[in-house]
Amino acid sequence: MIKSIDQVFVNAKHWLLSWLAGWPNWATQVVSSLINILALLAVFLTLFALLSVLERKILARIQNRYGPNRVGPFGLFQPIADGIKMLIKEDIVPVRADKIVHFLAPVLIAAVAILTLGVIPYGRNMAPFTIDCGILFFFAVGSATELAVFMAGWGSNNKFSMLGAMRAIAQMISYELPLIITVLPVVMVVGSLTADRIVAAQGNYTYGLIPRWFAFTPWGMAAFILFFISGLVESNRTPFDVPEGESEIVAGHMTEYSGFKYATFFMAEYLGMFAISGLAVTLFLGGWHAPAHALEFIPSYVWFFAKLSALLFVYVWVRGTLPRTRIDQMMNFAWKFMLPMAFTCIVAAAVWHYAGRGLRGWLWSLLVIAIVYNGLSILLDTKRKFAPRVYRFAE
Repeated sequence: MIKSIDQVFVNAKHWLLSWLAGWPNWATQVVSSLINILALLAVFLTLFALLSVLERKILARIQNRYGPNRVGPFGLFQPIADGIKMLIKEDIVPVRADKIVHFLAPVLIAAVAILTLGVIPYGRNMAPFTIDCGILFFFAVGSATELAVFMAGWGSNNKFSMLGAMRAIAQMISYELPLIITVLPVVMVVGSLTADRIVAAQGNYTYGLIPRWFAFTPWGMAAFILFFISGLVESNRTPFDVPEGESEIVAGHMTEYSGFKYATFFMAEYLGMFAISGLAVTLFLGGWHAPAHALEFIPSYVWFFAKLSALLFVYVWVRGTLPRTRIDQMMNFAWKFMLPMAFTCIVAAAVWHYAGRGLRGWLWSLLVIAIVYNGLSILLDTKRKFAPRVYRFAE
């Protein structure tokens, strides 16, 4: 009974495909892929609509104000109203803009975000597309985001848009390096680029209680934090949404977009956030595995989306808590701290592996992380560079 509930969506797909008995093999594969694509879009577009209103409600709660509460019960129909508004708004394109590039930029950035969602296993036997090098595919496709951002800035024929696009590309390339490097320890330890095998490697429990998630190792926890921070930047989320700093450069590369094209950029940002968070769950938090052996009766896809929801909540929490960083602070943080710590995670993972993957390896790995972290903290201490502030008030 438990197994049938866990595999209910897989069995439903097999039942649908059973109606195609006698069809050519290629036709069955095409229909199977279409089912996966439609299911993926249905789930994540619904999650996008739900999170768009929940984020506004959570931010309102953090900032002690009201969130959406007028459209529908508790304001839950607000995404529908927003969608209708975006559909009926006028699509204004600058006269001197490159019309083709201006149109293709939001299409490309949304397509990239959707493609990256296709290689993540959302439950037991629930990876939409199982690829031998799925992690490599994720980053290879995701790297096209920079191209889409550049197309948006260039195609708008606007200096503000171009400046915003260049700033976005600079920060995305800078943080893409630690993002990819922090994945290497997991790939080295597992010996595979396949997402399913990475999840399977985290499936057991130490002493039957502690899950063997990579986030519970010193190198894994450090890599997970670095990966999460890099994901914030890649998704252009606060406090790293410098390209969209309204007080500085209007709306960045989206300055000359309106209506549904602007909504497509907005949707792609959320889909990218889902993809990065889903990959973080897969790499470091055990994927769809339960946190305890006694809880394995709960369906695997429930655990995956529970972990995904927790990470998405942290995204919103950070947005409502931290102020926007300056571009120089953000770039210094990437090149002087994030990148050295990412390489340290590789060394620490190697030490953990060759020391036997037990308590001894855990302690040696922690020592490597602590030494480099403290060394960087001393070298990059900014307190010595600034004189203490003196506040004077009128009598």
